[in-house]
Amino acid sequence: MDLTSLKAWEMKEKIINKEISCKELIEAHIRKIEKEDPDINAFITLNKDEALRESDKIDAKIKNGQDIGLLGGLPIGIKDNIVTKNIKTTCGSKMLENYVSPFDASVIEKIKYNDGIIIGKTNLDEFAAGDSTETSYFGPTKNPINKNVVAGGSSGGSAAAVAANMAALSLGTDTGGSVRQPASFCGIVGIKPTYGMVSRYGVVPVSDTLDQVGVFGRDVKDATLILNSITGYDKKDSTSSKKSDSVVSLANFKEDKDYLDGIKIAIPKEYMDLVPADKKAQEQFNTAMKVFEKSGAKIEIVSIPHLKYAAEAYYIIMTSELSSNMARYDGIAFGHRAEEYETLDELYVNSRTEGFGNEIKTRIMAGTYALTGAQNKELYQKAMRVRRLLQEDYDKVFASYDVILSLTSKDLPFEFNLTENNLIESYRANIYTAPANLVGLCAMSIPIGNVDGLPVGMEITGDRFKEENIIKAGLGYERAVL
Repeated sequence: MDLTSLKAWEMKEKIINKEISCKELIEAHIRKIEKEDPDINAFITLNKDEALRESDKIDAKIKNGQDIGLLGGLPIGIKDNIVTKNIKTTCGSKMLENYVSPFDASVIEKIKYNDGIIIGKTNLDEFAAGDSTETSYFGPTKNPINKNVVAGGSSGGSAAAVAANMAALSLGTDTGGSVRQPASFCGIVGIKPTYGMVSRYGVVPVSDTLDQVGVFGRDVKDATLILNSITGYDKKDSTSSKKSDSVVSLANFKEDKDYLDGIKIAIPKEYMDLVPADKKAQEQFNTAMKVFEKSGAKIEIVSIPHLKYAAEAYYIIMTSELSSNMARYDGIAFGHRAEEYETLDELYVNSRTEGFGNEIKTRIMAGTYALTGAQNKELYQKAMRVRRLLQEDYDKVFASYDVILSLTSKDLPFEFNLTENNLIESYRANIYTAPANLVGLCAMSIPIGNVDGLPVGMEITGDRFKEENIIKAGLGYERAVL
């Protein structure tokens, strides 16, 4: 039996029932990583020795009759922009190539508290700015489904690690779709929770009002398992909400209940009008809609008028906040420092020129422009007004509907280097995912089929702190197509 091919919840059951030991499970994953990751490049750092030590501790707890946590003994991949004590946190950048944090992020503390085992730090677009994991200083991540195409981004390493059975579960971050799009591209489940549901303390920021820690699993039950383990109010994070303590436990979802019967579903007509999706992917989505209808769901087309401005508003806000956040990397306090300079200004300029890649530099310049002089009013302030109007649009929809459905990505997983000559088109690729970040909604991508051997994902979006609704819809769909 290949232990690495099991679902995470199956692995946990076998550990609890003493059918396998935690150490056997961790050793199997390490062998898988050492064999396959040199080609896929999902990991930047492998946490081999500590993972084996922790597995011995879990086995000892079980032997002594002690209870184990929600993640008891499961190998977890961590996106390398989430800080980990005594393990490098590089953000996929030369700027932080050798940075080691003196503390754990709050989500890492929760994973350890719940007996999860960190198997390694996963690859990402540099500072989580990208949609393909091609901009990493440590090289691109290949898609395990088809190694000629990208794994998606910016959390491509975390998605690929789960899809390739090199980690049972993983954490990513989602600024405009960076969990959901790679989940779609790699044929797995990815959840972006409500803004404020999961602490961002210890997460290297890109865009403070958009970033959210998200999760990956092989099915909805897997993803819900790890989501449950990291939610909760955190006084160390000023954006953390006390409503996050009400996240729904897996125990509340009944195996024999039909969660699609009577569910009210909205489909925005703007998604069909604005940026047409790949025709074959759209056919997969239409087929999925028939599954919902057959199961008793009530589906209606709705209008979200300000969706047509969402992509532009997202990139203005995201680059503006990124520009501010990247200012801390100046070659003084930490990070890369240029060796050749004569003045303080040269130290700043040379360190940032050498330490940052082209995509980060492009976004810094765009954000700085949007915040400067008259552009602040013309671009940034207008984008913030659009954000508010978009929130009002979604509030009206969720007053009558439980979830919103769409494709996760308008595109299928694409070949490497495809977008470098058409950046504007690539920036519009997250038209389906970015609105959830702008408004702070919860959203999940689940696989619904394949086109020419490449996965297609469906996005299920719910209102703020209504994770229960998207989980029910996801579980219901999975059960209906089994």
